[in-house]
Amino acid sequence: MNGVPKDPPKAPTAARSGERPANDTHGPSGAHPSPAHARDRPRAQPSARAEKTKRDQRDLALVRRIRRGDHAAFRGLVRQYQNPIYALCFRMLGSREEAEDVAQEVFLTIHRSVHTWRGESRFYTWLYRVATNHCKNRIKYLSVRNFHRAEDLESTAYSQHLAANPTKGSTSPEQAVAGRRLEAHIVRELANLEPEHRVLIILRDFQGLAYQDIIEITGLPEGTLKSRLHRARVALKRRIHPYLT
Repeated sequence: MNGVPKDPPKAPTAARSGERPANDTHGPSGAHPSPAHARDRPRAQPSARAEKTKRDQRDLALVRRIRRGDHAAFRGLVRQYQNPIYALCFRMLGSREEAEDVAQEVFLTIHRSVHTWRGESRFYTWLYRVATNHCKNRIKYLSVRNFHRAEDLESTAYSQHLAANPTKGSTSPEQAVAGRRLEAHIVRELANLEPEHRVLIILRDFQGLAYQDIIEITGLPEGTLKSRLHRARVALKRRIHPYLT
């Protein structure tokens, strides 16, 4: 496709590892809570709302330029969102290769369909909706072929990243190693949850999206969203409990 970067969503090294990229903060907060113990965050403060407004204005400007055929604007959009979209795909699919393929498909879809976005929702929630739908479709495709989603994290770049980055707050090498192992187990067990549960934990607890944003992405009523998220957290906590003892 003319104007589309040869490999638009190619994730940087940090994103390919499945770890939260440094700028994985679109809509989300920068926090990285333990998904099994995450608590609901307070409402966004004025500064956070101002950041959202700024982002929305930036996205709208990029979309307008893309619709006029500005290829540089599309590349800018990819650079802005490739890390969080790759991270979403990795956590949904549990495979670096599948995540890279799906992330690329997401941005190609956006390039082809950007004219269909009518602005009734935030652009980034529309982008996330496209991404989650692609992930769910790939999960269905792989399940028919008995594809083992969760990689052996001991042999991936993700484990190498964990080894090179001590867990925050650790007071000893032993605690750092334990924290890295627990994080690896969480990622592995996350890939074993039902997709409808998995996506909610990723959007809320890993990427920190607000409830209203997740409602726009999933189309779930608020009550259904919160009850389903609670069940998802309980299921994940039960799965990682053996690693906590």
